[in-house]
Amino acid sequence: MVSRETPLLTLSNISKRYGQTVALQEVSLELQHGEVLALLGPSGSGKSTLLRVVAGLTHPDEGALTLDGREITHVPSHRRGFGMMFQQFALFPHRSVARNIAFGLEMHRWPAIEIQRRVTEMLELVGMAGYENRTIFELSGGEQQRVALARSLAPEPPLLLLDEPLGSLDRRLRERLVEELREILSHVSTTAI
Repeated sequence: MVSRETPLLTLSNISKRYGQTVALQEVSLELQHGEVLALLGPSGSGKSTLLRVVAGLTHPDEGALTLDGREITHVPSHRRGFGMMFQQFALFPHRSVARNIAFGLEMHRWPAIEIQRRVTEMLELVGMAGYENRTIFELSGGEQQRVALARSLAPEPPLLLLDEPLGSLDRRLRERLVEELREILSHVSTTAI
């Protein structure tokens, strides 16, 4: 059993280069269970690269990652079990709202009754109860963002990675949704970057 004093995620001296360009240089950090970490910096400063390394989509040239004290540096992305939400929400247009949220649960082979329960719970969490049968095309940008968040949180990932998830929304909506996002992450005690 892992002690709650053990950081959820530890990055030790992570470096990544693309040819002569240094994207990350000896980045180290610890993220505790339930913490939310915001990466700030100008375009091209390595924020997305760092998220891709944590997700396992990009491998570091140097350094190590551990999850609950277990080395995951070379564990493939699909085996890390992290939730990911990116600027382009990547919702499935041919699926209803409920089926979009259920996608990860279906991939993890949850029983149908548990999928239905969890989808209902997630819709309530993001303030979209009653939207389960709508198509993605019937949703506003903010509603699509909420569906993407619900889909990312549904499988109860140990870590949620968000790469500018509000970047494609207008300023007023972005400001409102950042507060809602903070409240939702706090409510479900999800660790996030």
